[in-house]
Amino acid sequence: MSFSREIKEELSTQKSGARHCRIAEMAAIVRMCPEAVQNSYCLKIQTENLFVARKYFTLLKKTFNIEVELSIRQNKGHKKSRVYTVYAKNSEDLSCILRPDGLATQRTCCKRAFLRGAFLVCGSISDPNKFYHLEFTCTDRQRAEQIQTMLKAFALDARIILRKKYFVVYLKEGDQIVDALNVMEAHKALMDLENIRIFKDMRNTVNRKVNCEAANIHKTVSAAVKQIEDIRYIRDSIGFGNLSEPLRQMAEVRLAHPDATLKELGTLLRPQVGKSGVNHRLRKLSETAKELRVDKEEKHYD
Repeated sequence: MSFSREIKEELSTQKSGARHCRIAEMAAIVRMCPEAVQNSYCLKIQTENLFVARKYFTLLKKTFNIEVELSIRQNKGHKKSRVYTVYAKNSEDLSCILRPDGLATQRTCCKRAFLRGAFLVCGSISDPNKFYHLEFTCTDRQRAEQIQTMLKAFALDARIILRKKYFVVYLKEGDQIVDALNVMEAHKALMDLENIRIFKDMRNTVNRKVNCEAANIHKTVSAAVKQIEDIRYIRDSIGFGNLSEPLRQMAEVRLAHPDATLKELGTLLRPQVGKSGVNHRLRKLSETAKELRVDKEEKHYD
């Protein structure tokens, strides 16, 4: 089961307490469902989403205590999915679902309920193991802006983009998606997402440390190889006898111990020297090798 489906299953079984919150959630379902029919005779939605049908049916029954019809038919299209139709005759009570925008969502709790209903109908979230992305896909800009306004009421920085013929409201930051799940009160999904984020952060930290250590090892090995090349060039060009005693000893120790660290090389010298002293002598040997190479080039052209 996808992460989106898990969230929708959780939201569909969630019990909304106050009557005004249930009305707000139904208003979102009716408003965001493309196959909704609203007129003076009936209030009907058609959906292939079982969770939307189940939640809408339950909300209607619990809120208005009226007869609600539910029909299921097999879609004859390519997908052969089931189509759920939830139908209720309109009444004075039901008309509150069709109130102008804003009247059903004045309370903070109702905004939460509205976002729950909207996510059930048109929301989705990517697999958080891969990347973080939550979105609501709307058929027009007005609906998208309504969801964006609801999200911004909870300090969530929702953006809108046009994707083909749909207006998509989206969040991309992991922290923002966690907050959005908290707003919709999808607490189980929130904990699952947090566990994934913790695991990913730990894995990324380990990878960074491994990469850093590997880079340091590569740098150390490259430096040692270059040092040995320079020392051999000096040996083959002028010999170690032309070097000062500290540099001669350094050159011989480095050749004898190509894998030793600077600290280990320092303990092999007599008298012993620290890392900075070893580094200084190796740098002097490198400069000597460079000067010898330059002299050789100049003599070649002469």
